[in-house]
Amino acid sequence: MPRDPYDVLGVSKSATAEEINKAYRKLSKKYHPDRNPGDKEADAKYKEVQAAHDIVGDPTKKAQFDQFGFAGPHTGGFPGGGGFPGGAQGFDPAAAQQLFDLFGGGMGGGPGGPDLSDLFGGGRRKGRGGPRARPREAVESEVTVPFDVAANGGSVSIEVDGRRIDVKVPAGIEAGKKLRVPADATGGSDVLLKVKIAPHPYFRREGNDVYLDVPVSISEAVFGAKLDVPTLDGTKLTVTLPPGTSGGKKLRLRGKGVAGGDQYLVFKVEVPGGQLSERSRELIEEFAKLNPQTPRANAPWV
Repeated sequence: MPRDPYDVLGVSKSATAEEINKAYRKLSKKYHPDRNPGDKEADAKYKEVQAAHDIVGDPTKKAQFDQFGFAGPHTGGFPGGGGFPGGAQGFDPAAAQQLFDLFGGGMGGGPGGPDLSDLFGGGRRKGRGGPRARPREAVESEVTVPFDVAANGGSVSIEVDGRRIDVKVPAGIEAGKKLRVPADATGGSDVLLKVKIAPHPYFRREGNDVYLDVPVSISEAVFGAKLDVPTLDGTKLTVTLPPGTSGGKKLRLRGKGVAGGDQYLVFKVEVPGGQLSERSRELIEEFAKLNPQTPRANAPWV
């Protein structure tokens, strides 16, 4: 049985969505593979954090988990929320049918929906002819894929009726696509996994392009600088920040995105916070006089 997702994230059951997401971002950043290369324990905790957030970070799954725990139809054995009633303790057709009926299915395998007792071999007697196997329909669920695995390819582990299965993930897969797990791997029906992609601590993806916010100081923006930035493949590149770079300007790294896409660096100019010294104020005022600007002259609302 997986750990309670609230315990994994270190939040209470009454935590708000903002508190849950804040805890997730903190732990995801702490255990991220880029920060812990070769650390299997950190990698396992990173995956556990992703799976926990997939359950309690989704309002529907959270409500189901709060009511049914890991027996719910979307919070069972699959890391990331796609499971079947019974988890590691075995598949329970009666419990599954009850939950399926509760969430909109038909009773007893009638026109309203499939008879879940047949999905994993629990055949049912039909009339006088004795047991007759019903064709096993594909079962649909969801799986959350780590951002890096979705971008670079790899595998994710799922659990079906106590059996652990590694599912291959092609590089560049997008959210909403489906992965098929064949029946000979599950020991029952084919499983169709709808892909969700976990957010990254600092990269964001648009199609095959990825974006990275890069904070720079005022002096770096004015004079230019050499900056070390991370890339999706885990390496770092040294790039040149051109002199006179304004906040919001972008620099493209060709081919460093997903499946041949590009990576864009978005520069964010950081202004000193707190109380400035008198001398600092004098220098800034002098700078403004020597370099007069009208930054909003071309703004669309002017």
